[in-house]
Amino acid sequence: MKNKTNVFLSANWEYLAMLNYSIPDEILLPYLPKGTQLDKWNGNAMVCVVGFLFNNTKVFGFKWPWHTNFEEINLRFYIKYFDGKIWKRGVAFISEIVPKPIIALTANFLYNEHYTYMPTKHQLSIYSDVIAVDYAWKNKKYWNKLSVTAQNKPSLILPNTQEEFIFEHYWGYNQLNNTTLIEYGLTHKRWNVYPVLKHNLEANITQLYGQPFHKYLNKKSDSVFLAQGSGVVVNKPKFIKV
Repeated sequence: MKNKTNVFLSANWEYLAMLNYSIPDEILLPYLPKGTQLDKWNGNAMVCVVGFLFNNTKVFGFKWPWHTNFEEINLRFYIKYFDGKIWKRGVAFISEIVPKPIIALTANFLYNEHYTYMPTKHQLSIYSDVIAVDYAWKNKKYWNKLSVTAQNKPSLILPNTQEEFIFEHYWGYNQLNNTTLIEYGLTHKRWNVYPVLKHNLEANITQLYGQPFHKYLNKKSDSVFLAQGSGVVVNKPKFIKV
């Protein structure tokens, strides 16, 4: 039985569109939480632009009016932490964008996350043979856009694939201060993925994420995934001395 007293947030994460790029270690090291290491795919560090839907969101078991369904767009990379017994595979974030200021303030306060508020919108089209999803977010006067179209043939993520590496990380880490690491666990079932047909990213990378990312996120992505998603539980933060 799950320990409900340890739950911070529950929600449905749906239609996760992920554009994945290999990137030199030195670009990510300034963002690496102390006490963690980069987790790599075939020797390469990976950074991912992700758009997805947050639906039926509850915080501490309660729905917040007008804050239950919204889009999130983030830029994340993959890390691991050794707790003295096992390696825990997790993610760290460079940017997390949501359309509700209170969500950004709460996550930043509790988890020292990297949330910012921007207007967002999405369009989801589901047909018998095709799924198309568009995520858009407005930074200053410019609307950025992430689009993915896939066959409507969901299948389970296979072992030892890049899909498994990208999606099967169940820990999040942030740096609280020079001596304290924030750790939080999340749980969800193994997701289905759709065969991607085409994709597009129209974004002002420098304005969003900084000049060091411009070269690497303006190239062709190494891979693109679209996951169906599921219910997700995010636990309360744990503080670790490092």
